[in-house]
Amino acid sequence: MKNPTIGFIGLGLMGANMVENLQKRGFQLNVMDLNKDAVATVIARGNAKEAASPKELAENSDIIMFCLTTSAVVEKIVYGEDGILAGIKEGSVLIDFGTSIPASTQKIGKDLAAKGAGMIDAPLGRTPAHAKDGLLNIMAAGDKDTFEKVKPILDQQGEHVFHLGPLGAGHTTKLINNFMGMTTVVTMSQAFAAAKLAGVDGQQLFDIMSSGPSNSPFMKFCKNYAVDHVSDLGFSIANANKDLGYFVQMMDDLGTESKVASATSASLQAAFDDGMASANVPEIFDYFVKLKK
Repeated sequence: MKNPTIGFIGLGLMGANMVENLQKRGFQLNVMDLNKDAVATVIARGNAKEAASPKELAENSDIIMFCLTTSAVVEKIVYGEDGILAGIKEGSVLIDFGTSIPASTQKIGKDLAAKGAGMIDAPLGRTPAHAKDGLLNIMAAGDKDTFEKVKPILDQQGEHVFHLGPLGAGHTTKLINNFMGMTTVVTMSQAFAAAKLAGVDGQQLFDIMSSGPSNSPFMKFCKNYAVDHVSDLGFSIANANKDLGYFVQMMDDLGTESKVASATSASLQAAFDDGMASANVPEIFDYFVKLKK
């Protein structure tokens, strides 16, 4: 796909930096976002237009990229009356960079294929700063020919671009990764809360645990907050809560269950309901300390 026009929907912190990177590399873009200031910033750089609807964006783009918050939002933009599905061209490709439910991704992919269009799910690793420099980790999945078609563009957005298998494998891998990571952080945060409630020195607990196989960057993040009051894991309880909920749903879709994920999800939901949505995940330590009866 030579010199494709890219349609990009979702100009949050990550998406806006991805778009800036694409603009620096000379791509022509059509963009959409509810934040009109973010749209204006993109247009002011040049080589970009605002689309009036997802349908219009799809009609005028060769590759469509999403960097959106939830599967529900993705489906609304795809299936709406003036949605992507209504305007997408044969031969176009939709790339979903968000974290979505695999079953939803696979459903969208089938409906796009019926119109002669392709889809890649490509959740991201690393930070918005990496996005601005085209240094993301990209966990892509989908039909191999479709992947190869868009890989030259992905290579300009990611330092490491992986092809993980059929459509949905990227979102599945991201949810498994976040299940492991966030369950670890919630568990370790409760360990430090238990120490505090029992009168055990948190630094000593860290020294003991970190001298064995429990040592990890996640433990350091938890200790940094619980002991040093430094919140340096930039992932919110709201995002973790969403991803664990998606993992629980994915397991149900697979015909099984995860009691571990359900328990972690319940803790995150409780902290979310307690007003901690914007707090970083290790700060759930405060919620666990407050639970003392």
